[in-house]
Amino acid sequence: MIRWPAAGLAWIGKHGTGALAVSIFIGLALPSLSGYLRPYLTVAVFSLLTLAFLRADGRAIRTRLRHPALLCAGLVWMMIGAPLLTYAVIEIAGLRAYGPDLVLALYISTAAPPVMAAPAFIYLLGLDATLSLALAVAALIVTPLTAPFVGELILGAALPLSVGGLAKQLSFLLAGAFLLAFLFRKIAGDERLSRCTMHISGLNVILLLLFAIAAMDGVAASFATKPFFTLGLTAVTFLLAFAQIGLTLLIFIPATREDAYAIAHTCGTRNMGLMVAAFGGTLPEFTWLWFAVGQFPIYMLPMVLKPFVRVFCRLNVKTVTQQT
Repeated sequence: MIRWPAAGLAWIGKHGTGALAVSIFIGLALPSLSGYLRPYLTVAVFSLLTLAFLRADGRAIRTRLRHPALLCAGLVWMMIGAPLLTYAVIEIAGLRAYGPDLVLALYISTAAPPVMAAPAFIYLLGLDATLSLALAVAALIVTPLTAPFVGELILGAALPLSVGGLAKQLSFLLAGAFLLAFLFRKIAGDERLSRCTMHISGLNVILLLLFAIAAMDGVAASFATKPFFTLGLTAVTFLLAFAQIGLTLLIFIPATREDAYAIAHTCGTRNMGLMVAAFGGTLPEFTWLWFAVGQFPIYMLPMVLKPFVRVFCRLNVKTVTQQT
């Protein structure tokens, strides 16, 4: 009875790239279920965080910490540089004239930490994900410090929570997930967890599916009533993700191409769900729609960018071979 579900989880884990891309469309196809699951969005985010901490390889993180320069540079750019650049664009382009809902959407798209599935995405692309893992964990740790103050700068009085309130909510979510993962690790043991990597990946995909369904609440109706507006907004979220990835690649190209891509992909997949959960799952209608369609690039980038990654990283191998 246990073997069949375990085998199913392992199969889902092995086919994670395609499963993730499909799951976002399942959420669109089940609008009534989306409305039912929306109140449980915070639970899904907390569960995903717990799994992420459970999967975190302490040895890999410690290896990266022995040479912290690249990790620190990526962290500063991701959690401070990119949000400050967003703030500059908002001010220079006069985007405040379009209302606080748009500014809030841009804030959660660039001030949030990366999704904790980012290392899994890197693994699915066939690359070393230790840098992405260390970066994602470090970003989560500093989020209660950076996100509230960046929010105060960008949003001011329009911030849905006070600076202290946002910091407290983020701290509770992160600390609770870390402690629960620590408890599971103590009970199961590292050896058993290492044997269940694919099963945990499969469970992660299922949770991401539930999260996607909850996030899609109202999106199908928006596509039906405002198709061009919704498609345009979806395209903008893709452009923002590609912009973050492309700019980060340019900044970190002096590193190895594999490390540069790991930082770039991690930076381009922001955990907007964590910010939504910190705000109590409530957002203005426009910002919620932005958050919802913003899941499309996160779920589809691993599949869309796979051909580019193969070429980009193979070029690095050829360069190294020519130099040696």
